[in-house]
Amino acid sequence: MPPIPQFESAVEHRRDGLLLSTDRARLDLNAIHGFLTRSYWAAGIPRDTVARSIENSLCFGIYAEGRQIGFARVISDFATYAYIGDVFVVESHRGQGLGKWLMQCILNHPQLQNLRRWSLMTSDAHGLYAQFGFAPARSPKAYMELYNADVYTTGRS
Repeated sequence: MPPIPQFESAVEHRRDGLLLSTDRARLDLNAIHGFLTRSYWAAGIPRDTVARSIENSLCFGIYAEGRQIGFARVISDFATYAYIGDVFVVESHRGQGLGKWLMQCILNHPQLQNLRRWSLMTSDAHGLYAQFGFAPARSPKAYMELYNADVYTTGRS
């Protein structure tokens, strides 16, 4: 059996003076938490929860002059399935195609090839993801979830 993938070898791409990297050491937890806690999908998320989610995901950061301006994380078994979550580009850098670049780098990452299924959830970026072949669930009746919308505010799961 092959070893479980490790994220020690960072993948990096450069474009127009920007850096996109999977190097965990570059991630700015304060910036990521600051954005996520104000987002519609993770409002109020505790900092330690963000830290744990990063520890257990393959993370992609975008940097301008050393400052984090974008982020996404992938949860995967690296064999059959990947979920893309917490995707963002800060407001000051939107409209430059960075979300598209981020998605291209995620889908082309060497450890994420030949997966049978990818998934994500969005309320406002359908156009971006559709460019990469994402579509509504093929079998929405087969999709199930256990969802606790108040977990960050009540602390109960």
